[in-house]
Amino acid sequence: MSNVELELSSLITRIHEEQPLIHNITNTVVTNFTANGLLALGASPVMAYAEEEVADMVQHARALVLNIGTLTTDLVHTMITAGKAANVYGVPVLLDPVGAGATPYRTDAALRLLREVEITLIRGNAGEISHLIGEGMTVKGVDAGQSEVIDRAQMAVRAARTLGTTVVVSGPEDVITNGDLGLIIKSGHPLLTRVTGTGCLLTSVIGAFLAVHDSVWEAGAAGLGFYGAAASLAGQKTEQKGTGSFQVAFLDELSKLEPSAFEKYVEITDMNELFIREES
Repeated sequence: MSNVELELSSLITRIHEEQPLIHNITNTVVTNFTANGLLALGASPVMAYAEEEVADMVQHARALVLNIGTLTTDLVHTMITAGKAANVYGVPVLLDPVGAGATPYRTDAALRLLREVEITLIRGNAGEISHLIGEGMTVKGVDAGQSEVIDRAQMAVRAARTLGTTVVVSGPEDVITNGDLGLIIKSGHPLLTRVTGTGCLLTSVIGAFLAVHDSVWEAGAAGLGFYGAAASLAGQKTEQKGTGSFQVAFLDELSKLEPSAFEKYVEITDMNELFIREES
């Protein structure tokens, strides 16, 4: 069992015991799903959006999640206010740059947050992350082979170094890197792509793991593995039923998943080993 797998058991226990408050400034489409997912995990969600209170609220939080899915100029100001307060109080800040690259305004908003707030971790798909470093990668889909996994991993490293933060690139294989260390985590289920908000919830779930562990890289990797294992189990139980059943089953698995499922349902590859195999 890897270090990340060993870490998972203690982190889940800590989340259940400590019930960390996770402050979400997220999009209107996913608010309910995100709150229920965090509750299922054992964390305590709060959705506070008023600029007048976010600085006060975040000082009580253990992580702050900024999600630009339903973007407005006022909301960006609120996120910056909350983010700067989080930086003062030592609260980790996670950024979900939903739709970065879709419009210049959306990309600029994400970049402004990266400039004005110290971001602990950024999570998005390959297209979103690559647009933030001016590359605009095209995502080929779930059937992409190892060469695309390597392309995404290399892009993630460039993004982590350029943006100065830990980067998670979600996909059939999730990539997490701080620019030096990196893991590729294969888990999950295709039905995740058929339910609105699963990516957004993933960012908040990673936030819950960051709330109880000092290592951003290790906590992020553990959160990805836990999330993927829950999705794998839910998918197996409901793939013949449909997306509604999957969503309910997924929340169930988040609430009851045993740490032992991590080893069974999650495949972890060290990024550097993958690069070496490709070069040889």
